[in-house]
Amino acid sequence: MTTLPRRRGGELGRELRAAYAFVERNANLIKRYWAWELVWLAYSIVSSLAVTLIGKASSEITGVAMSAAQINTFILFLMVGTLVWHYLAMVFDMVSEAIQWERWEGTIEYTFMAPISRLTHLLGQAAFAVLYGVLHTSIIMTIVALFFQVDLSHANVPSMLLIVVTGSLSFIGLGMFAAVLPLLSPEKGLQMTNIIKTLVLLVSGVYYPISVLPGWMQIFAKVSPAAYMLEGMRKALLEGISVQAAFLPYIVPLLITGLVTIPTGLFAFTRAERYAKATGKLKRNG
Repeated sequence: MTTLPRRRGGELGRELRAAYAFVERNANLIKRYWAWELVWLAYSIVSSLAVTLIGKASSEITGVAMSAAQINTFILFLMVGTLVWHYLAMVFDMVSEAIQWERWEGTIEYTFMAPISRLTHLLGQAAFAVLYGVLHTSIIMTIVALFFQVDLSHANVPSMLLIVVTGSLSFIGLGMFAAVLPLLSPEKGLQMTNIIKTLVLLVSGVYYPISVLPGWMQIFAKVSPAAYMLEGMRKALLEGISVQAAFLPYIVPLLITGLVTIPTGLFAFTRAERYAKATGKLKRNG
């Protein structure tokens, strides 16, 4: 009777080591392409600064005098939107581009023949995406904060952490769905994932309140996990909303989205994998 738990524990340990292997492999890829990563980091810093400076220039742009507190609120609104979206976009990209990276590196056949489950493969990709996204965004946040004097005294850290965790789950699931596209279309699949990302950006209130959108577009905002994460992060950072107050309006929708999209995204990916193998699209580059 004790052999079954041991066997399950051994299988779990093997799968965890396999998932970590994808984290380690992706870290080595980042080291290999360090120059490109440095360029991308510099671009992200400049983009974040450019967007946030709009808040600082609000009085000059509108011609209406604003108090220091109002300007600070505007700066924080844009800063949170820029940084949260940068993090979510990185998680989405690294999961959705997993197949394309395999094709570029010429390792796709080895990965798909490896004796591991597809869940282990994709969760390993997702784990690295979250870790690298947090690191990348933290560097940008530190540098951007040097340019502005912002008041973070009302921030509620536990609420922010819970919203980040549940929001990450939801975008991992969306990334799994998007990763199906490069499987189905080697030529245009990657571009199609960018279309999904930009549509989510449009309706999620990254740089403006959702209330300014046309009514029919606000319907899509209600099903966008990015919208819940952005609004929740702003409430936690600017107003110090507690975990209890944030639980139902923000944390629960994000958690439900993650619990739904991850298994369904995995199912869609495995079906697309079978189709790609049967039609010869798995290895094809063009």
